[in-house]
Amino acid sequence: MDFIKIAKDVLDIEAKALIDSKNRIGENINKAIETIYSLKGKLIITGVGKSGLVGAKIAATFASTGTPSFFIHPTEALHGDLGMIGKDDGVLAISYSGESEELIKILPHIKRFDIPLIGMSEKKESTLGRYSDIFISIAVEKEACPLQAAPTASTTLTMALGDALAVCLMKKRDFKKEDFASFHPGGSLGKRLFIKIKDLMRKENLPIIEENTPLKEAIVVMSQGKLGNVLITDKEGKLKAVLSDGDLRRALMKEDFSLDKKAIDFASKKPKTCKDMNILASDALKMIEDYKIQILVITDKNDKIVGVLHIHDLVEAGIK
Repeated sequence: MDFIKIAKDVLDIEAKALIDSKNRIGENINKAIETIYSLKGKLIITGVGKSGLVGAKIAATFASTGTPSFFIHPTEALHGDLGMIGKDDGVLAISYSGESEELIKILPHIKRFDIPLIGMSEKKESTLGRYSDIFISIAVEKEACPLQAAPTASTTLTMALGDALAVCLMKKRDFKKEDFASFHPGGSLGKRLFIKIKDLMRKENLPIIEENTPLKEAIVVMSQGKLGNVLITDKEGKLKAVLSDGDLRRALMKEDFSLDKKAIDFASKKPKTCKDMNILASDALKMIEDYKIQILVITDKNDKIVGVLHIHDLVEAGIK
């Protein structure tokens, strides 16, 4: 059995369903966009079975892209969840046949609320189609399922049309990446746009020594600090140098190496620092990568140490 051919056939069938739908898209999409955009409340999405699963995904996409939305199962709606639908809301109902029993039972109640109903099904002549104020066809020539039983091409098309509606609304709302990030503070984009140096920098138990400290003591402090570096200050607490484990390895290769010498003799005298704790962590990561360093020392305007940002802290926080 040629599974490669079967897989390609499935993709061809589903791709054709998308192209066919693209070619028949008309004014109904504009009406749906304007209707959803003008809602003062939320867009409630409902459906049964596979349509319900797709509907839940569509609701999640809307909610994360600026259109308040959530999913209600028709059965739960009949047992109290209809109370979640308000007079300022709208409903997007999904059923390929347009005749799903559980869904059909709640349509009269939705219409009683006198709110807009957008229907997605195969035929405008279906019960769902007749109840709908705006109808969007999700008809496909055939399913990818060889038994023509499991929803495949039709669910792909439905999800794609949901994405199309969401993207159109994003454009209409001028929804920017900052807006998206505000809904996804835990996502990579949210972290890049909102997490700052001050949120991640280490401020306690920093490995700090004075400039006259011998190297052997500096090594002990370096080990205890677990940063792979030692920060060296003058008597006033101002940053003078940074001794890294790399500096230490290079020092071992020198003929005049001695553990009794001052640590500052082997340290980097011009360490990379930052005086603005409000810089984005993503920008700090770029600085660390550009300078090829492990740590970025954060100082105040008087060059006194207030914290340290290690590249591992950024990676562990998911900053990219």
